[in-house]
Amino acid sequence: MGSQTVPEPVQNPNTKYRNFWGNSPETEEAYYALHGVSGTSGHFTAPSGRSLFTRSWVPVVIPPRGIICMIHGYGNDTGWTMQLTAVFLASHGFACFAADLPGHGRSPGLRAFVPDLNLVLTDLKDFFHSMRSRPENQGLKSFLFGESMGGALCLSMHLSMPADAWAGAVLVAPMCKISDKIKPPWAVQMALRFVARFAPTLAVVPTADLVEKSVKVPEKRVLAMCNPVRYNGKPRLGTVLELLRITDELGSRLHEVSIPFLVLHGSADEVTDPAVSKALYEEARSEDKTIKIYDGMLHSLLFGEPDENVAMVRQDVLTWLNERCPDQHEIHIEAM
Repeated sequence: MGSQTVPEPVQNPNTKYRNFWGNSPETEEAYYALHGVSGTSGHFTAPSGRSLFTRSWVPVVIPPRGIICMIHGYGNDTGWTMQLTAVFLASHGFACFAADLPGHGRSPGLRAFVPDLNLVLTDLKDFFHSMRSRPENQGLKSFLFGESMGGALCLSMHLSMPADAWAGAVLVAPMCKISDKIKPPWAVQMALRFVARFAPTLAVVPTADLVEKSVKVPEKRVLAMCNPVRYNGKPRLGTVLELLRITDELGSRLHEVSIPFLVLHGSADEVTDPAVSKALYEEARSEDKTIKIYDGMLHSLLFGEPDENVAMVRQDVLTWLNERCPDQHEIHIEAM
């Protein structure tokens, strides 16, 4: 197995707009320390030879009570805004691990070009296995956590592994289907499929701006756009076709889902379809399944909403995890 041993400097989004975030620490390390969390970054080399940039956030004071393996969404990465959720969960006793997908964040590859998600899943499985196999993590319950495209990858990972491989999954606005509101018209799709045979890396797929569609609070929208490693170009042909393939496959296999899960979706989401999350809840054969649809919320539930909405969604996630992974320790750590 590869190892997570190469430290790299990372950035704290809170320092970009201090007036917006309030009296936040100047450095990422100070931000982690404020919440009783140890954060590290490095590289994992999978058995395939491919490399992923990785991060971990673990509680400092107490042994972890559970493991959360996190997968980010399309065009995003594990730093900047996503890690705010990871720090929150780690501050409540959960060891969190994540990797930038190929072509995303600080992982190698042509930006936002993901022509084969099956290879991505293989590398993620190997990385998560290496984290779960650490001596300090053995015997702990392990949960998947995915946002948007990451939610689709969580479900695909579950369906490709033994039913009891994971204790559960948290699916935040999962991309089980690409919303018709951002999908190109059918005729355009057919033309793009033809062109993709010859030029899969072309970044020409016409779509609405995802930040505009995802983030409700204007100041947070500006902050999200300032992420130095966020992909801002048009989607690449090969990536879009692969997303269509995996979402079509998932849509036909919802009845096979058996993992315990919590699915969260905003009713006003125009990036992924809340109706598909409802279909997942209704069709999955999981005995333990919960759905929460938040009235009027958009796609970015854990960052882009007003702070009170973000706090509510975070608490729903934590409550669900706590019920399936009881805390054996008293935790006294400053709230996020």
